[in-house]
Amino acid sequence: MENHYPFTLPPLPYGYDALLPELDERTLHFHHDKHFQTYVDNLNQILERYPDYQDWPLEKLIQNWTSLPEDIRQGVRNNAGGVYNHGLYFQTMAPTPASAPSGKLEQAIAQDFGGLSELKRAMRTAALGQFGSGWAWLVSDSDGRLSVHKTANQDVPFPLIPLLPVDVWEHAYYLGYQNRRGDYFESWWRLIDWPQISETYGKLMENRPPYAK
Repeated sequence: MENHYPFTLPPLPYGYDALLPELDERTLHFHHDKHFQTYVDNLNQILERYPDYQDWPLEKLIQNWTSLPEDIRQGVRNNAGGVYNHGLYFQTMAPTPASAPSGKLEQAIAQDFGGLSELKRAMRTAALGQFGSGWAWLVSDSDGRLSVHKTANQDVPFPLIPLLPVDVWEHAYYLGYQNRRGDYFESWWRLIDWPQISETYGKLMENRPPYAK
């Protein structure tokens, strides 16, 4: 996907049936090809009339939406966030069998949460505790310290560094799970691409000394 206008929908990183039985083909089709595409289209339509902002990277649009013209601020906030969040969501899942964190990420999870089961508990609490539509996140600060946050709607937890999001908008799970957000969370957890996230965190922490709490 281009990181500036015009944005394009990135392809799904796996087949539509690759995440069965946790996420079914129909859910992935509607979530990726319809909902994600709509955020991309809406963001392009907004920026089409504002050439001064067409070279802004996606992250800049998200972090500086309050400096945009008043009539497009909320639209950019909502749709740029939707593009970013969905891009990371689909990228951080992979077909089963389930994997596990490794390397520096595994160490940081142990230090900041006490282990993977405690991280899961924190993310589940955030995901199920998000009232209405939104996201739960595993994030890092610039020193590598990990924490869990939740955001409403399509907000992004910048300036923290997003590593892993779970989408708790109903469109992410309702076709397969109806109102059973907890069951969806358990299925999503089995799909996390921990090798990729471990690599991302490892690169983030390159040349940084260990920290002490």
